[in-house]
Amino acid sequence: EEKAAEIAEACQTRDLGALIALATHTHGLVNDSLRRTAWPLLLGCDHTASQEQPASWRELPVHRDEGQVALDVNRAFVYYPHESEKQLDRRKEELSNVIIEVLRRYPSLCYFQGYHDIVQVFLLVLGAQDAPPAVARLSLLRIRDFMLPTLDPAVAHLQLLPSIIRSADPELYDHLPKVKPFFALGGTITMFAHNIQAYGEIARLYDFFLARDTVMPVYFFAAVLLSRRETLFMIEKEEVDVFHVVLGKLPQPLDLESLISQSLDLYACHPPQSLPGWSWFRVSSSSVLKATRTPSDVAKMTLKDGEALFRKQEVELRRQKVIRLALKNTRRVGKHIWFYRRPGVFGLAIVVGFYALWLGKN
Repeated sequence: EEKAAEIAEACQTRDLGALIALATHTHGLVNDSLRRTAWPLLLGCDHTASQEQPASWRELPVHRDEGQVALDVNRAFVYYPHESEKQLDRRKEELSNVIIEVLRRYPSLCYFQGYHDIVQVFLLVLGAQDAPPAVARLSLLRIRDFMLPTLDPAVAHLQLLPSIIRSADPELYDHLPKVKPFFALGGTITMFAHNIQAYGEIARLYDFFLARDTVMPVYFFAAVLLSRRETLFMIEKEEVDVFHVVLGKLPQPLDLESLISQSLDLYACHPPQSLPGWSWFRVSSSSVLKATRTPSDVAKMTLKDGEALFRKQEVELRRQKVIRLALKNTRRVGKHIWFYRRPGVFGLAIVVGFYALWLGKN
């Protein structure tokens, strides 16, 4: 009760620093009643602005991903809440409406499978009316990297994971297979809503994530791996397939408070900018990991700022694609040059080249 009163006061006075500390501390924001006020504050929602929304989203053009949304929403609410089929059907309709409203209002966003897992948590906590503005800010300012046209920015998040393990536990790092950590993709892009089946646990974890840096889900996954150190050392280094299966699963039972504490310790001792290798350097300056890193950064940003950063990242991704294609073509040409460098074949290549030019002109 004492902590609940402190949370209520922090919300009333809009004391973001106090709210961050309370959301991080044991048991987080305590209950959904307090979360309904606290989560929008942590996301920088302006209720007056949300009341001034333009025309109904139903009148906006259909988003290209609505077909996939329908398929995923139909599979939602598997583990929670425990309600009648009729009530769950109503929940699914509300979930679909929240997702489609955000996508139609911000059509550049690309839906990804697992997004509905995140949004269903927000719907259950905030309700159908207050969820859309909060989800919009979450999408554009905290998980924007996962809603771009390619998965490259999401992979950049994943590449931080081996660097954290390498810095925190070199022995475990040497034991793990040196492959891209795609086993962590489902957990990180859904903020673990896809992995955690207990509603109370995922709501508590979201208290923590919303109150901390945008990179924290990666540190949380690192804490999970470090907590399973003994189990991982029981697997032979050559058994890559076994590693992939084991690494992608969360331990049961899940000691959430301990893992949150370990995540904070990891972040304090091995902050992203200090990690070995180039993983942090490769993260775009427009990424949520850098541009909207903290709740304070998020609070200062408007949705238009988020859209501008989205467009900037799109341009960067197109440029990277062109560079990769150019490098690929350069390597291909290099192989041909190496082949044709032999004198006899080189002369024949010149003759064939001139003949091709003659054919082209005639």
